[in-house]
Amino acid sequence: MKAVFLDLKTLDQEDLDLSGLKSLADDWVFHDLTAAEETAERIRDAEIVITNKVVIDAALMDAAEQLKLICVAATGTNNVDLDAAKGKGIMVTNVTGYGTPSVVQHVFAMILALNTNLLGYHERVQAGAWQKSNSFCLFDYPITELTGKRMGIIGYGELGQGVAAVAEAFGMQLMIAQRPGSREAQQGRYLIDEVLQQADVISLHVPLAENTAQPDRCA
Repeated sequence: MKAVFLDLKTLDQEDLDLSGLKSLADDWVFHDLTAAEETAERIRDAEIVITNKVVIDAALMDAAEQLKLICVAATGTNNVDLDAAKGKGIMVTNVTGYGTPSVVQHVFAMILALNTNLLGYHERVQAGAWQKSNSFCLFDYPITELTGKRMGIIGYGELGQGVAAVAEAFGMQLMIAQRPGSREAQQGRYLIDEVLQQADVISLHVPLAENTAQPDRCA
């Protein structure tokens, strides 16, 4: 059985133990990265293909006659033509719930950087402005506190709930949006229009799908 990983470098910085993965197939080929024009040749005789960001469309599946399984090494599957895969009996899997702490941390790194004007103050300190201040303080940019701010969350799965828990720890008020595409009232949730109009911060945690790709379908 031949297996191909098309873009290992997008995940592995030479710090992962791949022994468990390698044991699943007899013949592995690992590529750091794969350009679009290289994909067809690299998956031509593979039965298993792992991709993180490389697109696998219907034409590529047509050319890969041995292909039985496509593993997406991420949560989103928009880089794979799911309808074509289903029609050909090719199984497609993805990974869920693997990066919640990292995503939540990144969300609040961005929120805190913006609300404290971190980059602006960093530049002013680098320029010597703090050292020259006659009050040993800088007031060049406003700093706002998160306590009391409204946190809008669109997509209340594992990631959204993780963000919500930290937002509450900061004293933020939660505005959980209704499921995208839903027009029926959901207890304790807000219409997306309300979230967009009232929230001070909005965090999106929804997959790219038919009901999320078009703004008018999210109302």
